[in-house]
Amino acid sequence: MKFMKLGCRPDAFHTDGNDVRFLTTELASDIIISVGDVKFYLHKFPLLSKCGRLQDLIVLAEEENDGEIRLPGMPGGAAAFEICANESVEKGNLIFKLDVFLSSSVLRSWKDSIVLLQTTKALLPWSEDLNLVGRCVDSIASKVCIDISMNGAWRTQAAPPDWWVEDLCDLDMELFERVIAAVKAKGPQRRRVSGFAKGVIQLADVEKNRSLVEAIIWLLPAETGSVSSSFLLRLLRAACVLGCEEEGRKEMIKKVARQLDGASVSDLLIPSPEGEKTLYDVDLVRSILEEFVMINGGTLSLPGRISTVGKLVDGYLTEISRDPNLPLCKFLDLAEMVPADARTVGDGLYRAIDMFLKEHPGLSKSEKKKLCGVMDSRKLSPEAREHAVQNERLPLRVVVRVLFFAAGGLSPEKTRGYYGSSVSAATTNTSEDWTASPPSRRGQRDRLLEGAKAAAAALTGR
Repeated sequence: MKFMKLGCRPDAFHTDGNDVRFLTTELASDIIISVGDVKFYLHKFPLLSKCGRLQDLIVLAEEENDGEIRLPGMPGGAAAFEICANESVEKGNLIFKLDVFLSSSVLRSWKDSIVLLQTTKALLPWSEDLNLVGRCVDSIASKVCIDISMNGAWRTQAAPPDWWVEDLCDLDMELFERVIAAVKAKGPQRRRVSGFAKGVIQLADVEKNRSLVEAIIWLLPAETGSVSSSFLLRLLRAACVLGCEEEGRKEMIKKVARQLDGASVSDLLIPSPEGEKTLYDVDLVRSILEEFVMINGGTLSLPGRISTVGKLVDGYLTEISRDPNLPLCKFLDLAEMVPADARTVGDGLYRAIDMFLKEHPGLSKSEKKKLCGVMDSRKLSPEAREHAVQNERLPLRVVVRVLFFAAGGLSPEKTRGYYGSSVSAATTNTSEDWTASPPSRRGQRDRLLEGAKAAAAALTGR
């Protein structure tokens, strides 16, 4: 961001080495003012007529017979004094003129306000004491929201997304935080950080982006629901990708957990850290779920929320099961963390188990038993039971158990259309299809199922 230097004008001073500044005029200079290591040879009248402080100092200097005024603590140093000393003689005190100039020109400009705010850093604590920092912050924050005239009525509306973010990123982090806090204090605004909407994190300047994300984390409102779950998860993803401090990541995990029921499966599909074999960061989602369970105390004080989260986790399990590198232990850990009462219907978990079996054909019998052990066959819907008993990917023991809860006969017509096709069809192109394995051993399996079906009917008195 390159703007014109504020307060610059044609230089009327000449230099004699690095430490001397003088004016070339018909009148000889009659006063020396030292600012730090630099001496200014000037004329008394233009300065003393505008500054009572210099009037007192010149009297003191003349009493000491050296005629030199020393200003060791001049805010801004020699560069600032040179600008002030170069002003033409006009009516009005210099402070008043500067205040008018700031109000009528600098603070009316978006870019100049940012430049001025950045320069105040070098003039602390004077710029803070004179409320210059506060005025700049307020000016910038006010411009983030613009007044738009529509049908003769004025209203405050959020500015177009992202137009202001890039300029503010050039500010020091402390000043950036003050501006964001001022924007938030002016009322609820819709804001979007560049790159977050599509889940794309710019890595061109990791350090700057990391500082930006960490600042946003601690500036988020404390109230649950004030920011969408989707945004919180994108921010958490950015914090992980950019390697933000662990304290900030833990804070984001807590915020996400408090409103996990507002998230979607796609929000949870956060890529694994570099070097990991799995596609998605399952451990991070596990940490979020642990926090959620801890917050809710494993009770049904909020049954609607817990049920929603149960469906969310089952949907997430279905998606990550597509990853052939996903270990069975991670699937089981996540599935078993959902409280039993959170699953009123077990169809979602069944779909996830079936997907895992499909993508991990090399599972041993004992591993299949563990996998299917997390499913409660009693919670399957009639349609899901119809499908399960014909699913050749399931262990036969599981199928027999499902049969005891299946009411009525098994017919392909009943299962047709439940997830887009008949269970006897060998199509597995969509995530919704619970389809059987190829029919190589189907005849033998069907005979075993018929025997199990007859036993189930006898035990139930049918």
